[in-house]
Amino acid sequence: MKKIITLIMIGSIIMTSCEKQPDVAVVSTRYGDMVLEFYPEVAEKHVDSFLTHARNGYFNGTTFHRVIPGFVIQGGDPNSKTDDRSTHGMGGHAANFYGIGQEADSNTWMLPAEFNSRPHLTGSLSMARSQSPNSAGSQFFVCAGPTPQLDDQYTVFGQVVEGLDVIQKIVNSPRDRRDNPKNKVEMTVSVMPKNEALDN
Repeated sequence: MKKIITLIMIGSIIMTSCEKQPDVAVVSTRYGDMVLEFYPEVAEKHVDSFLTHARNGYFNGTTFHRVIPGFVIQGGDPNSKTDDRSTHGMGGHAANFYGIGQEADSNTWMLPAEFNSRPHLTGSLSMARSQSPNSAGSQFFVCAGPTPQLDDQYTVFGQVVEGLDVIQKIVNSPRDRRDNPKNKVEMTVSVMPKNEALDN
């Protein structure tokens, strides 16, 4: 009987250790790395779009083009790869077709709002949009402080679980009149299992 119990316990430990870890994103900048975990249970389409873009390398070389102390750092615009700062913050689209835009033209794809009860706290990952609730593309922001005024207005779909200090370094970068860092803060975004990201 003891042997059976021991075998069951060993089997349970092996199964637990073999369980697939949820994927996280690692946003790497010259100031360090931020590890982002996701909330697919409340914002499935936003998470899917972000991870698809990240896996495809869409975000690599883009910048945090808008930084406001005590508020947010915003990035994810492919236009920010260029030196024409007047276009930064004007581009981007969803990674897949979610029913908004013209299915045959990926440049028109947008995300439907998935407003939820997750609050905008320091490190919250949320989606930028224009006036229409269903107009989010690829631009995202990370809160540099609690921003409850954004609750129920923008879709929170993740959280920084490591690298909160990096947010503060980025948000305090010297910036121009458009809140664009004077020296580009470029990013690369990679996707990996959570335990692998946190072990590094």
